[in-house]
Amino acid sequence: MAIHPPTGDSPITITAVLESAPAPVAALLASANASETEAFLATFAEGGVVDDWGREFAGTDAIRRWSDREFIGKHVNLQIDAIQQQGDLTVVTAQVGGDGFNGPSHFSFLIDGDLVSRMTIRA
Repeated sequence: MAIHPPTGDSPITITAVLESAPAPVAALLASANASETEAFLATFAEGGVVDDWGREFAGTDAIRRWSDREFIGKHVNLQIDAIQQQGDLTVVTAQVGGDGFNGPSHFSFLIDGDLVSRMTIRA
């Protein structure tokens, strides 16, 4: 499954993401864009991992510290360009904005039940 912007280079709205992405991925993206740290953390399974360009942060405390320094704490804004399902992976292509890294990224998600077990961020 691939979801692309409806016209030209317009990003996918968060509403379209909520309707088309697996629920845990949609919740994670919505909470990040809303700067809701507790809701963001609640999307991860116990022992969940964020792999940010090869640096791994495992568990709620480590993910919170990373997010406070580099993600939600930097007022991240994700404009979704595409969503693809590749086997067990949900891959989200987004333009990242905010007070930290800015530019294109791919976010890959593994789901465990109704929670995210791993979020991997790459170029």
